[in-house]
Amino acid sequence: MPSFTDQLNRTITLAAAPQRIISLVPSQTELLAHLGLNNEVVGITKFCVHPESWFRSKKRIGGTKNVHIDWVHDLQPDLILANKEENMQDQVEELARHYPVWVSDVNTLEDALAMIRSIGELTHTTAKAAATAHTIEAAFASFTGGPLMKTAYLIWRDPYMTIGHDTFIHHLLQRCGLVNVFADTTRYPIISVEDLQAAGCEVLLLSSEPYPFKQQHIDELQEYLPDTRIMLADGEMFSWYGSRLLAAPGYFKELLNSIQIS
Repeated sequence: MPSFTDQLNRTITLAAAPQRIISLVPSQTELLAHLGLNNEVVGITKFCVHPESWFRSKKRIGGTKNVHIDWVHDLQPDLILANKEENMQDQVEELARHYPVWVSDVNTLEDALAMIRSIGELTHTTAKAAATAHTIEAAFASFTGGPLMKTAYLIWRDPYMTIGHDTFIHHLLQRCGLVNVFADTTRYPIISVEDLQAAGCEVLLLSSEPYPFKQQHIDELQEYLPDTRIMLADGEMFSWYGSRLLAAPGYFKELLNSIQIS
């Protein structure tokens, strides 16, 4: 049987092209739709909101961190797609005792491109996946980014949380030419307003997810950071590492233009 190595160097075998796929990762669910696998995908999470038609029609088997294992058993998948960061290790290991589970680990654009190509191989959509990865790679190659500006990116409020140097969001900030003022940290550290003041950030981006920052949050922070340009950012563009990346370079150009003319 053909074997496949995931991004944690685990190996799974698949006897044939999977016909009953469960995705535990929203951005990879969107990728499966982009690859035309409507009939093959039988289960998704409650956070797999794209495409909307799948969100309405596919069986939701819980959240990314609280998968209902018994609901998965009901669906009898022949392939499960998971992610090291977004899913819980114990749940992934339990599912792997019963089904082939392919786990992604995406921290850079290169990791994302490799994941897209690998899922193409897994699902027998190799040509479509390879073309998608090539288009994304070419778009980013022609994207020059903006001026170097000291930037902070918030993903959560109460407490405020930002991103360290070992995250996919940090990597995309770099691609934009923006300098992460908290690059000396790892993962998603808790910070204070005082930390933001001390960092001297020129730009502060408030993500639309996982915390849904709004204009009111810009207003409350602007009082403490009067010289900082504070803007809302589309969190999906910075953190979804599947086919959403096709639109990311265009979005980044618009965002950088808004920063520079403000």
